Amino acid sequence: MSTLPIVQIRTTPSLLSIDADLGQFSIRQPKADVQLNTKPSKLTVESHPIRLNVDQSKAFSAYTGGNMIDMNARIYSGIEQQFLQNMANRVQQGNQLAAIHKPGNTIANIIGTDWQPQPFPETRTPASFDNVDIRIETRPPDIRFQAAVSEMNVTVNRPEIEYQRGKLDIYVKQYASIQYTPPTVDMGL
Repeated sequence: MSTLPIVQIRTTPSLLSIDADLGQFSIRQPKADVQLNTKPSKLTVESHPIRLNVDQSKAFSAYTGGNMIDMNARIYSGIEQQFLQNMANRVQQGNQLAAIHKPGNTIANIIGTDWQPQPFPETRTPASFDNVDIRIETRPPDIRFQAAVSEMNVTVNRPEIEYQRGKLDIYVKQYASIQYTPPTVDMGL
């Protein structure tokens, strides 16, 4: 019996190698630029001076008699009053002399008491605690206020996006092959 020769076929598959890295995103957003401008508030206060008026004319009139016109008017008025008073006294004395028949109405009793001199009219005004007039004039201050003003400017910066591609390497690690091994033939027949 004879055997059939067998051919050996040996195959090797091809092997592919894939080396891949993912891509990377880089996102960066700068902070917004903020500009803040503020005008400060302003307070203006303008005060007015105080006015002090002191009128001492009545006090000077009580000390020294005051000005000549007023003092002469007081003297004239005083002399007029004394004249009227003296005239009234003389009329009373005349009435008493007319009634001489009444007891006690003697000439010595009526005229004898009239020897005292009359004082000169007062040239000064009466002294008083109210002789000095003081007036104080005040005005409220002028107040002006300006409120502060703020201005804000915001500039938004866009995000910066960068993408770095990943790596993709594809290569043949092993090529496919076919290997035939023929049978050995015996020639010795």
